[in-house]
Amino acid sequence: MDLGHFIDILETSPAYQQQAVHRERLPPRAARYGDLDQPLPPQLEARLAGRGTWPLFAHQARAINALGRGDHVIVCTSTASGKSLCFHLPVLEALLGDKRATALYLFPTKALAQDQLRSLEELTRGLPLYGDLATFDGDTLAAERRATKRRARLVISNPDMLHLGILPNHQQWGRFLRHLRYVVLDEAHAYRGVFGSHLALILRRLRRLAAQVGAAPQFILASATIANPREHAEALTGLPFTVVDDDGAPFGGKEFVLWNPPVIDPARSARRSANTEATSLMTELVKQEVRSLCFVRTRRLVELVYRYLRERLRQDGRPDLASRISPYRAGYLPEDRRRIEGDLFAGRLLAVVATNALELGIDIGGLDVTVLTGYPGSIAGTWQQAGRSGRQGHHSLAIFIARDGPLDQYLAAHPEFLFGHPHEHALINPSNPHILGPHLLCAAYEAPLSEGDGALFGPALAQTLEELASQGLLRPERGRWHLNPGLGYPADSVNIRSAEKRPYVVLDARSGRPLEYVDSARAFYEVHPGAVWLHQGDSYLISQLDVPQRTARAEAADVPYYTVAKEITDMRILETLRRRGAGGTTAYLQRVEVTNRVTGYLRKRQVTEEVLGEDSLDLPPQSYETVALMWDIPDPILDLLARQGHDLAGSLHAAEHACIGLLPLFALCDRNDIGGLSTPRHPDTGRPQVFIYDGYPGGVGISEKGYELAEELWQATLEHVGRCRCEEGCPGCIQSPKCGNNNQPLDKAGACALLRGEGALH
Repeated sequence: MDLGHFIDILETSPAYQQQAVHRERLPPRAARYGDLDQPLPPQLEARLAGRGTWPLFAHQARAINALGRGDHVIVCTSTASGKSLCFHLPVLEALLGDKRATALYLFPTKALAQDQLRSLEELTRGLPLYGDLATFDGDTLAAERRATKRRARLVISNPDMLHLGILPNHQQWGRFLRHLRYVVLDEAHAYRGVFGSHLALILRRLRRLAAQVGAAPQFILASATIANPREHAEALTGLPFTVVDDDGAPFGGKEFVLWNPPVIDPARSARRSANTEATSLMTELVKQEVRSLCFVRTRRLVELVYRYLRERLRQDGRPDLASRISPYRAGYLPEDRRRIEGDLFAGRLLAVVATNALELGIDIGGLDVTVLTGYPGSIAGTWQQAGRSGRQGHHSLAIFIARDGPLDQYLAAHPEFLFGHPHEHALINPSNPHILGPHLLCAAYEAPLSEGDGALFGPALAQTLEELASQGLLRPERGRWHLNPGLGYPADSVNIRSAEKRPYVVLDARSGRPLEYVDSARAFYEVHPGAVWLHQGDSYLISQLDVPQRTARAEAADVPYYTVAKEITDMRILETLRRRGAGGTTAYLQRVEVTNRVTGYLRKRQVTEEVLGEDSLDLPPQSYETVALMWDIPDPILDLLARQGHDLAGSLHAAEHACIGLLPLFALCDRNDIGGLSTPRHPDTGRPQVFIYDGYPGGVGISEKGYELAEELWQATLEHVGRCRCEEGCPGCIQSPKCGNNNQPLDKAGACALLRGEGALH
């Protein structure tokens, strides 16, 4: 159907209440093609022609030509622009031309790796290397792993398996590494912050081992649109890069609608639930048999919106369509995820409700509409999700439904922020000593280190080696550094995604079979006793949570409510590591303990979200030690804030958010790597305090960088907030997508006075 006409129909329906507050029409563009400097092997060109992917788009030809010159290349073009061929073709050409050549593909998720394996098998069917492809990840059976090491020439894996399974056992991969021609990183924008910093060092370890057996592979990176593709690629790999960002793929045009739910309580400016609006829109799309994908923010909302949608279809007399919708999220067993992906790709499913697990470039066929239920947290994430529709160059529709919160409401009122704002930077810091040190131990396990490795690991190598030796972790011997034999297998103790401990297993109480896995950090929030657990649309009640055994028992139950955990976060100062004057205040670097405590849960009626009751829980607190930057607020500034009538809590809160927003520019991290806390009276000091802390156990050096550059950070924050034209705060200055208090209270003017420091007193 005409997708623009679909919105017109909604706007003339009796239920319409002016929800479509903005319609942005992105015009179509024609394809632009390019020529190769050297022709492809005839059998490969014939395969492309048979698939309808020949001739090549301009950016594909440019990338392949640059690789032919020996460049390392990052391709940074729009979703569904054919980036995969930019690495498939040179890799396959190398494998066809040299029977010994090998290549390594790395993907951030197993689902994406499986999808690319299917694509490659189709592309290479009938070519003399069809059987040379293999995946190597946590799901690979032992016999298949042995076969892969012996004969595979194109291995599809992920950073975790490269770190844990391939590099520490590189002797078993000698054939593969010796002939390694290409290393491919897809979805490179996903490697940001701590995760990206870990990967950067893993890639340096790979380059080191390859060089020791005479290989110098070329790197090919593919990424969504980011502001700094060359800088990011070079930081990840330590190599110079050519950027290909001139998109030659055709674009069928897209209509992008900002949809704001109607106000249902004018006194509180409360709006109808975005989940309810998503259900209504998805119901109409499914009834029209329009292939759609609905993104929601959390796993719980995936199950809720799916249940609402299934029930609405039954109420509307279309129960036959209920079997053609499905939920999709992380946590499902691998076989369930593969089945849903296959059904969506094959067209057996009309609609899927998903988290951002489907945001990355899994080929799920030609979708017509994407519905975004709330702001994903970044402009890049918004366009990634919106770009999942229209994958075959057809006209498509994206609908962004604003949630009832300051961030989303700001976007609904200021569409120029979304359509005219530049994409974010992807930032990493592989020289961070807290990350570099553990990877040097891994590298020493793989082969003794020397100062000559500074070309790979950077100028911090020598000092870090000395520190590791002083701790008894490395043993110097004739200019080389050997791992202390008692340390065993150091890669096991370096979790590159910084998750703690093994996950919890949710078990069916009746059969005992596992339903899915839950990260340990989220278990107390989602599978506490009394929690409603939703699994592929079926409802369960958690009857038991066994913390020592890390299991939760779920009993099938049909209840008319869902549950929301309540928590309290505390921070205790353990030790002052450093302190110094900074502008008009004192900056402290503190060792702190962050404690999250789930104290109970609310039972909320489905659809209406009416609170039916509240129950308390007695669960152990979850604590971890980390490092925090803290600053003190001098009494004269506190007096000034009071005289000017500023809200102290709101001023502290706004300053905390604004500093966290800019710290990545100074600490080379990702915003999601940082936490914050502000309070008018901290129990350990008896004074108003603002904390910015590393969101990982032990700390990763982010707060230390903030401490070192405190004046620059606060001055930049003051200039940024003061320059913003909003009156009371917006996502561009003091509102945070991660705020647990729904961005309340916030006092922008008070934050400016506070950050101005001594200048505010004159």
